[in-house]
Amino acid sequence: VQLQACGGGLVQAGGSLRLSCAASGNIFKILRMGWYRQAPGKQREFVAAFTSDGGSIYADSVKGRFAISRDNAKMYLQMNNPRIEDTAAYYCKMSINNGLSAQDYWGKGTLVTVSS
Repeated sequence: VQLQACGGGLVQAGGSLRLSCAASGNIFKILRMGWYRQAPGKQREFVAAFTSDGGSIYADSVKGRFAISRDNAKMYLQMNNPRIEDTAAYYCKMSINNGLSAQDYWGKGTLVTVSS
């Protein structure tokens, strides 16, 4: 199983950007999906994820500005009104059952830089 994240880049504060993450390989069932980020010099932190009942949950810092969505084995993060403090490498994470066992998978980070 591999996760491929893309969509990062340079965006102005107040603009918008959409990140994508696609899972491929031996996928029986995707159990959990979420986004995390890591700013320079900081620890990786939670951004958004789907809940077990199909809802979504967000970090307080992005609530009302970011939106997580999915389409089968693809996941998206719509970033609206980004702020300079949203600058970070964004990582997607999925818990996937390959038919034998469940395992967490991470995509490589996609860098988002928010400019003033």
